Amino acid sequence: QVQLVESGGDSVQAGGSLRLSCAADGYTYNSYYMGWFRQAPGKQREAVASIATGDGTTYYADSVKGRFTISEDDGKNMVYLQMNSLKPEDTAMYYCARGPPRWRSYGRLLSRVDITHWGQGTQVTVSS
Repeated sequence: QVQLVESGGDSVQAGGSLRLSCAADGYTYNSYYMGWFRQAPGKQREAVASIATGDGTTYYADSVKGRFTISEDDGKNMVYLQMNSLKPEDTAMYYCARGPPRWRSYGRLLSRVDITHWGQGTQVTVSS
């Protein structure tokens, strides 16, 4: 049974930093793409960053490039999202997500239709 458990969400002031963590369990971790998505109230869930696990290739939404970094600890089945220079518009529920299997050779940021499993989410609130 696939399980994705996020942690690390918090309330911070603009300009601050947070690191989100996602613990993956129940499957062979480095056989699938992983990603972070977010959803603000009244808005659609959007992709933030994704990673080709075991390979380390990363992809980012334009809105977070240069501020956010997705990384992994392959040995611990963990995915991280380091968020720096946070802005009020980054306020959202952040979700860890499992994408397609690695053999499908995706070379782009994951989208919602690519996702087969979601975590429960962790709230990030950025105040001005």
